[in-house]
Amino acid sequence: MSLIRGGVAAVCALMIGAAAANAEELVSYEIVDGTIPASLTGQPGDPAAGRKVLFDRKLGNCLACHMVSDLEDQPFHGEVGPPLDGVADRWDEATLRMLIVNAKQVYDGTIMPSFYKNSGFVRIAKQFEAKPILTAQQVEDVVAYLMTLKD
Repeated sequence: MSLIRGGVAAVCALMIGAAAANAEELVSYEIVDGTIPASLTGQPGDPAAGRKVLFDRKLGNCLACHMVSDLEDQPFHGEVGPPLDGVADRWDEATLRMLIVNAKQVYDGTIMPSFYKNSGFVRIAKQFEAKPILTAQQVEDVVAYLMTLKD
């Protein structure tokens, strides 16, 4: 188990390292009953762009922990997190947005990184401080893609 956690920590550190390209001011959002009901950008996301973020090893890198049948052409799917197939049947858009922004607000103790926050990181390199892993638009794009994953 510690080997898995060590590997996940390394993957998370790599993803946080990608945040340098995503320097932006965080937009404010309201959490309602553990969800973020409103779009971070005020616009719907682009599912095709979200699919790219999801498998991009320098951005979302979701495949490091999750399996997605739609992305079978991408190597090395993870088994640490639940499969994303049917995720839109399990959670609504507002909950998915919260899970991507900061899953720790929903599941205390989860190892899933917070993709849209800019403080509170542990042992982060100076050049990555105060930078989210994903932009607000990338969060919306990933949410839009995840909403296409129905059983």
